[in-house]
Amino acid sequence: MPIAQHFVAGEGDIRPHPADPADIKIDADALAEFTCDTTNLPWIVFRAAHRAAHLHGVPARARALLSALARTVDAHRPYAAIYARRELLTGRAMQSMRTFYRSLDDLETAGLIVRPPQRRYGEAGLFGRAYLHLTEPAAQLLGLVEPPAIASDPEPDHQEAVAPAVRSLSQPSASVADGAIYKDLYPASSQKRQPGQLPSDLERLRRLGFHEFLIFKLMREAREHQKLLSDVVDVAWEHLRKAQRPINYLRALLRSTADFAWQARNKRQAAARRHEADQEALRVATVVQRNVGGIFFDCDTSRRICVASDASTVTVHECGETAPRVSAGNWQVDFVAAIESGHLVRATPEREAAFESKRQRGREDRQAAPRPQPTYAMPRVLTEAAGERLAEMKKVLRATVAGVRAH
Repeated sequence: MPIAQHFVAGEGDIRPHPADPADIKIDADALAEFTCDTTNLPWIVFRAAHRAAHLHGVPARARALLSALARTVDAHRPYAAIYARRELLTGRAMQSMRTFYRSLDDLETAGLIVRPPQRRYGEAGLFGRAYLHLTEPAAQLLGLVEPPAIASDPEPDHQEAVAPAVRSLSQPSASVADGAIYKDLYPASSQKRQPGQLPSDLERLRRLGFHEFLIFKLMREAREHQKLLSDVVDVAWEHLRKAQRPINYLRALLRSTADFAWQARNKRQAAARRHEADQEALRVATVVQRNVGGIFFDCDTSRRICVASDASTVTVHECGETAPRVSAGNWQVDFVAAIESGHLVRATPEREAAFESKRQRGREDRQAAPRPQPTYAMPRVLTEAAGERLAEMKKVLRATVAGVRAH
């Protein structure tokens, strides 16, 4: 029966008086103000208050106070002190002071809040304020912090130690029963999504004035044009960082018909080849430095190789030659390949003796062999055919000289 109805006492009966429409409207407004607050809360705070109001395992008074604490705590610092007077908290929880303290006891027993004792001021000796703090399970239940990743199921004894209030919301319910609630209160059409982690190869765009939201938007535009923003930035980075309007220039590249994926792939392959060449050059230089000043022989000890002390040249001495030859070109690669293949071995006294023996035999063979007569020492003989040919050439030469003089 409406509150605005008036009861009139008669003789032996009580009959209601018809309610005034103005009184009915006032009662409806008061009821709306009582059941629904007009304060617009951020989504994370609204979700925390909603979760606290629907928590299981604690009394209703504790849920009401936890919802008030969720509205009061700093959502960016959920573990910080809650700066609020008792009057504010009791008003938001709609509780009396005695019920407020009982609710605090319930929350502290459930392990959802911490109530540090009051402290005295140093010189005055007066008691200071005691601020409430949310515990880590409470912050996770309210959605103010992300729960840690669980590698495996907890031990049974650990499960028994968890408070009933913590177990009640350990599993997410947004995709099951609360889906419609989240959909209605948090519409995707009006919510500005928070940026995620940018790819490492796109972080350099921020130095050119690109915001995170713009980079993610450009990534979507690149997908619409069948491109990858990473490929476009990788190929055109040198021109992009010199452009006066890099945002417009990058969007023009996204609309172009150039195959940036092919260019980026070729660029990466060329960079990989250069890296392999550099690594191979470093490996060759390391091997050469380890063998600086070393003496080597080939497998049949017919060639003696000596590396210079500064690794700039290598001296090669054949057993059949009188003087060694110096190689100052790109000999390092062949030298390392010969060592790794086993074609060159380090010098030993036995190999030195074998090489000297071969040199001595080669020297004796050269001394015993007769020297061939050089062709230029033999007398030249003018044959008849050669004389006739020479006479014809002289006649042609004289006729040519006479014709030139006549003109």
